[in-house]
Amino acid sequence: MSSTVPSAPPSGSPAGAAESAPGYRPGRTLPLRVEALRQWKRRRTLVMGAVLAALPFVLIAAFAIGGPGDDGRAGRVTLMDTATASGVNFAATCLFVSAGFLLVIPVALFCGDTVASEASWSSLRYLLAAPVPRSRLLASKLAVALGYSAAAMVLLPLVALAAGTVAYGWGPLRLPTGGAVPAGDALLRIGVAVAFVLASQLVTAGLAFWLSTRTDAPLGAVGGAVGLTVVGNVLDAVTALGDWREFLPAHWQFAWIDALQPQPEWGGMVKGAAVSLTYALVLFALAFRGFARKDIVS
Repeated sequence: MSSTVPSAPPSGSPAGAAESAPGYRPGRTLPLRVEALRQWKRRRTLVMGAVLAALPFVLIAAFAIGGPGDDGRAGRVTLMDTATASGVNFAATCLFVSAGFLLVIPVALFCGDTVASEASWSSLRYLLAAPVPRSRLLASKLAVALGYSAAAMVLLPLVALAAGTVAYGWGPLRLPTGGAVPAGDALLRIGVAVAFVLASQLVTAGLAFWLSTRTDAPLGAVGGAVGLTVVGNVLDAVTALGDWREFLPAHWQFAWIDALQPQPEWGGMVKGAAVSLTYALVLFALAFRGFARKDIVS
């Protein structure tokens, strides 16, 4: 008895399943909740969350050992000098010390490890053979990675606010430039600052995600994104570049401090968010375009 064997569809294509499996819906493959649960169970997710949650307590211990800051040192009061003024001040200080580098790591980790790790484990081909369309797989992984990145951005200031309030009490935000902002208004401003930090990290997310689709080495994708981010910081320090530095996302990474002024300034944050979003959209598009043509079997 002979039988006809249909030719196999291209790797990662749902065409064969759509023809042979009535009711197949590509949009229902790899639900976000499934991918989110898979990533939550990863050890690196739990370790990164623990590190971010521990940072405020490390700073509280450091302030307890070192004593209060030297207010007015050299005639200039900084955000670090007002860290122990209230819980709100402490949360702002934690955001300040971590935004430049520490918060880069979870974004690079969540976005750079997500696809490359599947490739290194040889499970990527089986996900696509489910069949999960390639665009659906990338969209699900990117959405979950950005969701965990946002959670990391929110976790740190929330823990810092709670720990700082217990250690230093509840009160207004004392500004380094003088004056104070009521606690309720200060919380809104810190929320805006966190949103901007997340927007500014979209460049790192785009780099990590694009590299993750180009390699099966998770460390290469994560390290490459962090390394390029550091290079951007170095270039921004080269004052000889002049106005060209404004095209670097790193140039605007601390623009959120303008929200903590007596009269908030939004121009720098708008420019910085626009630059970061532009780079990120290009990198995300490159990731989807390249992955659609990639041979994931070899």
